[in-house]
Amino acid sequence: MTSFFNQLRWLAVLLVLFGGAAVGTPAQAQTAPPNDGAEHFVLGGITVSGARYLDNNTLIALTGLKIGDPIAIPGEEIGKAIRKLWDQGILGDVSVSTTKIEGNKIFLDFNLKERPRLSRFEFTGIGKGQADELKNKIKLIRGKVVTDALLNNTRTQVKKFYTNKSYLDVKVNITQRPDSALSNSVVLVINVDKGDKIRVRDIAFEGNEAFSDRKLKGKLKKTKEKKPYKLLTSGKFQRTEYEEDKQKLLDFYNAQGYRDAIIVSDTLIRKDDGLALRITVDEGPKYYFRNITWSGNYLYDDKTLASVLGIKEGSAYSKETLDKRLNYNPTGQDITSLYMNDGYLFFSIEPVETKIEGDSIDIEMRINEGVQARVKDINIAGNTKTSDHVIRREIQTLPGDKFNRELLIRTQQRLSGLGYFDPEKVGMNPVPNPADGTVDINYTVAEKPSDQITLSGGWGGYAGFIGTVGLVFNNFSLRKAGTLSNWRPVPAGDGQRLALNVQANGLQYQAYSFSFTEPWLGGRKPNSFSFSLNKTISRFGTSFDPTTGQFIKSNSASIALGRRLRFPDDYFTLSNSISITQYKFQNYPLNIRNSAVSELTTGDANNFVFNTTLARNSIDNPTYTRRGSSLSLSLSLTPPYSLFPGAHPNSTQWLEYHKWMFDASWFTPLVGKLVLNSRAHFGFLGAYNSNRALGPFERFKLGGSGLGYGGAANFIVGTEYIGLRGYADPNDQEAIPTAQQADNGGIAYNKFVMEMRYPVSLNPAATVYVLGFAEAGNAFNTYSQYNPYKLYRSAGIGARVFMSAFGLLGFDYGYGFDTVPATLTNPGTGPKGRFHFIIGQQIR
Repeated sequence: MTSFFNQLRWLAVLLVLFGGAAVGTPAQAQTAPPNDGAEHFVLGGITVSGARYLDNNTLIALTGLKIGDPIAIPGEEIGKAIRKLWDQGILGDVSVSTTKIEGNKIFLDFNLKERPRLSRFEFTGIGKGQADELKNKIKLIRGKVVTDALLNNTRTQVKKFYTNKSYLDVKVNITQRPDSALSNSVVLVINVDKGDKIRVRDIAFEGNEAFSDRKLKGKLKKTKEKKPYKLLTSGKFQRTEYEEDKQKLLDFYNAQGYRDAIIVSDTLIRKDDGLALRITVDEGPKYYFRNITWSGNYLYDDKTLASVLGIKEGSAYSKETLDKRLNYNPTGQDITSLYMNDGYLFFSIEPVETKIEGDSIDIEMRINEGVQARVKDINIAGNTKTSDHVIRREIQTLPGDKFNRELLIRTQQRLSGLGYFDPEKVGMNPVPNPADGTVDINYTVAEKPSDQITLSGGWGGYAGFIGTVGLVFNNFSLRKAGTLSNWRPVPAGDGQRLALNVQANGLQYQAYSFSFTEPWLGGRKPNSFSFSLNKTISRFGTSFDPTTGQFIKSNSASIALGRRLRFPDDYFTLSNSISITQYKFQNYPLNIRNSAVSELTTGDANNFVFNTTLARNSIDNPTYTRRGSSLSLSLSLTPPYSLFPGAHPNSTQWLEYHKWMFDASWFTPLVGKLVLNSRAHFGFLGAYNSNRALGPFERFKLGGSGLGYGGAANFIVGTEYIGLRGYADPNDQEAIPTAQQADNGGIAYNKFVMEMRYPVSLNPAATVYVLGFAEAGNAFNTYSQYNPYKLYRSAGIGARVFMSAFGLLGFDYGYGFDTVPATLTNPGTGPKGRFHFIIGQQIR
């Protein structure tokens, strides 16, 4: 700019000395320039220099100057042009010079220095894990111009990241380093000094009279005090979470009738040991419901609606309670569901406060019932593997039916329970068509892996190779099996279940199993059909000679039919099965006839069983259940052979018994995602003939993880392994000593469990939750010993990981509170803790 004005000054001198005048058109010569002390020209041309990556024509356009425009030197035109270029944020320096003057025309050159571009960025002062997390948050793009705004935004994002982790003193310094590999490019070095974590040490309230500080602190879900005795509380302060907590505090007040409650002020005080939070509230008066009236209702009278609403005069005024009772009540019926379950999709209700007198509020419920809507179209999206008919057969509301909100929710639960879709992403969206009084329902699902594979192997002593191969295809399609192109790797999509399993422990133990289940036999009704085949060989000792060795062999087959019931509700199912098992024993003292004396060492036995199971399952998610229940009553019966005319009471050719099993599990949501699971389990084994003692088959063994690794013979004879964490596994030397439990097990058991669960991750690929439990149980060898109050108690913590390909994995640490008494084979133990590993779903 200095050179430009110097040129102008010398030009003025020359014009005075030589009497020169500006050369121009006649019209220009006749127009006198403004008398403002500036030299006036016409812009004759613009050039750009110094720009290597930016387009010159674009830069000229950005100046706003055009050839032929009048220019005053000095004047505002050039200053405005420079500011316009600066405002783009892409230049580091701008200067203007005159290239030439021809008469009254002036030619300008804009000399520019471009800002560098980003080649990459890196962090110093922090670990790789946090650096990777920050890279995803700040989202710096390679090649972007490094502007002041970019640097400031990056600095702000990094500070916000660490202040949300309670590093309130974090310092961020960004330097630029030229990148030698790329011209006009820089590397941003982001240095982070986190400082120390600043934790909330004290929270106090002022102005609260109705509720104590402790009560109000409990309503701040994510802003907590860090105290030495609060081991699981971080005490971190996050501004966004704190703002949410303040709203939750007001919601609590409103729900208790304090509709005018406000937070007057909140102050964060910095102290040497952390932060002190002071919250001042104005509770205001407590209000109560008084008169509730109804208008616009024709289908239901006032009395019926008031009964469903369930709010009595004198109850504390709560907008939250009112909204639940009107629109959606997860624990009972509400006004909206009353109408919508009968097709009134266009129903609406508006509560209006008509009078506030003292501490009492009158409300008028203004109803617009609308007309009944019928389902028109049902659309399904997201099922890339599962066939449409598998989804449609679970849908409760069909085209032409009246709209029913309850059935929509029921459909959503059924689709979640199939196990083929991510339960968190099963969606339903009713799309009303007011013009014709219909509604389209759009269901969306997201497929998740549902097949499982089990592979394990090792080498164990004289037994040789130990290995297991298991395949479970939970969404198999027998219909597609005839087409080679569908085997990728197996035909899928029709909801059938195919399971194959081979287990071998050298020559000592081999087991083979195959099962197939069709959940909708015939495709028209939910009548399931399944059959299975099993073969097991277990050898003992070191001699595997087929004529002199010790072994147990079993071959079994079963067939089952099940159906979904409509009464008492459609959560009930009834299944019946028939199975037959053939046992062959050689040189092994496995008692069949009498549990006190081992008499039979070689021989055959047969087990023909009819089983019927009545179950009810209303859980919302099989992977991580939040609400609902699962109940099951099972009865297994063999024919009473010993009571037949002419039968010998001690005949061992055909086994006889009756077996009763009851399992119940309830899920109750507590706070947020925290869930209480309560369980009760009972099992009883009985004989038809008092003269015939029960043998070792179908008995109960209690203790440990419930996996039942305590011997192939026990597994073959149908022993039920019942987990009891905190105590040894049933075949361990320190097992709970019911009579002969180490050999055969008890004929009765009961167990009770209370378990708190909280999810860490609900990702369908790997669902993870932690738990704390308290449980108690026992098994008894005779009914004279049975005492439901004599229980072995334990408590502990654990975790579960559900992976689609491998099923449920987990571990528990349980502490057994009761002493295990000593026996001839058991040294006994005092209270102690034990670790347990879980593989597969343990329901008891």
